[in-house]
Amino acid sequence: MSRAAIRYAKAILDTAVASGNAEKVNQDMLSMVNNIVGNVELEDFLGSPIITSEIKISALNEIFPNLQSETSSLFRLLLENKRFEILASVAAQYNSLYDQMNGVEVAYVTTAIEMSSEIESQVKSKIASISDKKVTIKNIVDPAILGGFILRIGDRQYNASVANRLQELKREFSN
Repeated sequence: MSRAAIRYAKAILDTAVASGNAEKVNQDMLSMVNNIVGNVELEDFLGSPIITSEIKISALNEIFPNLQSETSSLFRLLLENKRFEILASVAAQYNSLYDQMNGVEVAYVTTAIEMSSEIESQVKSKIASISDKKVTIKNIVDPAILGGFILRIGDRQYNASVANRLQELKREFSN
């Protein structure tokens, strides 16, 4: 995350809070993150030095119609400063700052496959024992953990993965 993205996100959040539009702008930013991150063509398009900024802003207005004025002003600001390549980072940083402002923590749950309802209920009960804040869950799939889950909230981590348990057994047997 670049410092520039953080500065842009803070500026847009301040503007959105002042106008009472922070939640709607957060929805815009979530939409941008979901549509840009992982979309190689769109990321390349936004980062291309060959494509003019005017074309980029026109395309973004087509892709994301009905945006809040604060979000549109971010496009104009990135246009003026020729920084469209950091749009997804700015949007992600805005979401993070918005969650912090509202006392919401993000719990990153790493699983070997997509979370089942059984694992999700285990994770939610573990979250309740760790944090009294409102928590949103983001699932990361990593087959290397073999099974179970790894829960990370802020700087705290709970590792209930099969790979971790195998490492513990290996250490016990080697001692």
